[in-house]
Amino acid sequence: MEKVRIQKIISDSGYCSRRKAEQLIADGHVKLNGHPVKLGDKADPKTDIITVGGERIKAGGVTLRYIKLYKPRGYVTTMQDEQGRKSVTELLDGIEERVYPVGRLDRNSEGLLLLTNDGNFANDIMHPRKHIPKTYRVTVAEKVTEDVINRLMTGVEIEENVMTAPCEVTVVTEEQERTVLQFTIYEGKNRQIRRMCEAVQLTVRRLRRVNIGGVKLGMLKPGEYADLTKQEMQNLRSAMGVSAKTEYGGSKSRRTGGKR
Repeated sequence: MEKVRIQKIISDSGYCSRRKAEQLIADGHVKLNGHPVKLGDKADPKTDIITVGGERIKAGGVTLRYIKLYKPRGYVTTMQDEQGRKSVTELLDGIEERVYPVGRLDRNSEGLLLLTNDGNFANDIMHPRKHIPKTYRVTVAEKVTEDVINRLMTGVEIEENVMTAPCEVTVVTEEQERTVLQFTIYEGKNRQIRRMCEAVQLTVRRLRRVNIGGVKLGMLKPGEYADLTKQEMQNLRSAMGVSAKTEYGGSKSRRTGGKR
């Protein structure tokens, strides 16, 4: 069998995304037949033994999963947390496959999070050139003027020499002591919505992601999850500009689960 780059073997196994696999290799956590590897090394996935942190990678025969989860506040989106905080993986009872979050949602935010064990799918979703729309409902403490809305929509400086790209912002409801805004952004800078609000002196009370590339949070309650439907997978393909013929392994029938 023709040899394959080790980061691709790790990604195809469902262990993590290809980008993460490359980082693991660079950090010295990956071995091939007991010997450390470097980026660019190749292996035979059928005969060679690849380990990550001492754990053997299972090459081939992996059932691919595509899941949406309502991440509650208070959970982190890392697989493991050195501070002992709750991880979203604790909510995935009943999921036998080793899935991992696609992108991030900070600990104090809630809402839609995608998880998978398909490295190619994860890479396509997270690729900065895809500009996949993500929609958030954001409750702020202040009344929001038209000038502030225009500033948010045209781009604000969230750190020195770092401007946000144009986005869509609308007022959903406005009350005496709070305003609910809807943001649709096409990039994914770290804590972007919160930093945008800070840049225009808005105080975020609640932040909830409700849509990623046409996949909606829907009727899921905090802590619940469901496999993506064929239509939801097609919506994501369209958002990514990927051919409808592109297969990421298909979808299982929809079901819900998770802790409340």
